[in-house]
Amino acid sequence: MTPVLPGLDRRVPVVVVRIGQYPFSHSPWGTVRSFGRLGVPVYAMVEGRHNPTTASHYLTGAFVRPTTGSEPAEHLVDILRGVGEEVGRRSVAVPTDDESAVLLAEHTEELSPFFLIPPVPANLPRLLADKGELHRICRDHGIPSPYTATPADRDELVATGRAWGYPLVLKNLAPFTRLAEPVVSHSTLVRDERELLALTPTNGPLSVLAQEYLPAEHSEDWFTHLCCGPGGEPLAVFTGLKERDWPPGGGFTTLARTVGNPELADLAAGLCKKVGFAGVADLDWRLDLRDHRYKLVDFNPRQGAQFRLFETADGLDVVRALHLSLTGRPVPQGPVLPRNFRVGRPDLLAALATARSGHRLPHDLLPRRATERAWLCRDDAMPLVVDLARTARTAPLKLARRLLRA
Repeated sequence: MTPVLPGLDRRVPVVVVRIGQYPFSHSPWGTVRSFGRLGVPVYAMVEGRHNPTTASHYLTGAFVRPTTGSEPAEHLVDILRGVGEEVGRRSVAVPTDDESAVLLAEHTEELSPFFLIPPVPANLPRLLADKGELHRICRDHGIPSPYTATPADRDELVATGRAWGYPLVLKNLAPFTRLAEPVVSHSTLVRDERELLALTPTNGPLSVLAQEYLPAEHSEDWFTHLCCGPGGEPLAVFTGLKERDWPPGGGFTTLARTVGNPELADLAAGLCKKVGFAGVADLDWRLDLRDHRYKLVDFNPRQGAQFRLFETADGLDVVRALHLSLTGRPVPQGPVLPRNFRVGRPDLLAALATARSGHRLPHDLLPRRATERAWLCRDDAMPLVVDLARTARTAPLKLARRLLRA
């Protein structure tokens, strides 16, 4: 049974905001289910009508607004304004990608008649989502982070690899350009110069970040999900441990668990306080076991895909905390429920990859109690059905392409 949050104003709707194409992402479903289970009207921007998110019976309404992220900002603002007008009531906007968080922050004045938006400095989400700027912010505020470089072109990138040695990690540098001009599809581990040259076949301008690789055998992957009020005041801070991801070594979380970590919680909340961040955020850290320091890898100024791992005994998660804060309600501080989070089929692939590389059986293959599942859900099964149907239709084509390439 879902606890009922005291003071929650169910008259204020929620709009899940999305920029770009993510037809198979499980991220929006968490917000739809989180609010739908409490009786809050929840709407979502989607890429198309036949989308797993639109199949959720908790969804009040869907707005089919396909975007690529390369559109002019004025056009994207017009789309959001139109969504707000159709909802007809001022709503809490929940960004599910960096671009939507940047757009809401930089155009608060135009969008505030339609949406409740956290009072964050207008340029801050863009700076935090920019991997190079984040490294500078960490340096300025004494937050450990891996060595980082922002080469302007392939020659500088090759020079970085030769100076640092391999392996190294490549990431798309900044919001919007990561959609319009991606260098890699996700955080990518590059093992040698041959792989580096294959990823960057021409010597033109690059929007890419090169980052020091922290070896898996000498590190642990942690994350903090939080919600901050005005001035960066922490309202809800959660910590967890990532156990598997897909693709391995830099992909999205497929298996995780809650682990209380006061040191890491204080580190994340302290950074948000220093920079004045307000809203929901997902911060990725690596604990470097060689010097026992938590190093900030990514700051995502929006809802994280696995945020539903965390819930308190009062029924609070980060997006519910955002709703309470923006509607002037107090945010309760209850104990965190011990939970696990699993992303079905991708976690099976991640487990198989772990078994192949480590020559051992992976742990936690069998279902565990108190597991929050990204897709499989007793009270909301249709999104998974739609996802399976789409996969069945597209998988043969993908397999054929791979065979042709081989």
